[in-house]
Amino acid sequence: MSQSVIAKRYAVALFEAAQEKQQTLAVQSDLKELKKVFAEEKQFDEMLISPKFSIQKKKELIGQLFSGANQLVLNTLYVLIDAGRIGEIGNLIEDFQELANEASGVAEAKVFSTRPLSDEESTAISAAFAHKVGKQSLHIENVIDPSLIGGIRLQIGNQIYDSSISAKLARLERQLIN
Repeated sequence: MSQSVIAKRYAVALFEAAQEKQQTLAVQSDLKELKKVFAEEKQFDEMLISPKFSIQKKKELIGQLFSGANQLVLNTLYVLIDAGRIGEIGNLIEDFQELANEASGVAEAKVFSTRPLSDEESTAISAAFAHKVGKQSLHIENVIDPSLIGGIRLQIGNQIYDSSISAKLARLERQLIN
């Protein structure tokens, strides 16, 4: 969860509105796409923060670029622009994602492996580890890390499960030294 109290408040408001209108999944999907746009187009983010452009011009641009987005998402963007808080959008998206995951019993997980995981492997990992953290399933992000040599390292929040060959070799080295 982000450290921004402001973003948290906006995320809670958006989440409650989305739940009330039963549009949580649609909002979540649009926010993921919005996150990609802000991550890939740094100039866009800078333009929205810049005082050079009027609030009305920024709203028009948002309206044109995201015309197909959920109305709750558009309204949230408009409110952020009006309040001069559009720079909080990344934190808001992160907080909303966490609220949605908590409500649906899902945890975010990073799986480090030497090669891309198949769908079956991801499903098996999710099934095996979800109950260990008290969740129904895991949303897995696969990160390729050739330094592991083999096996996987799983990170769920601040918990790490390491069954990689490099970790086993390091443990063996420590045992031999002692």
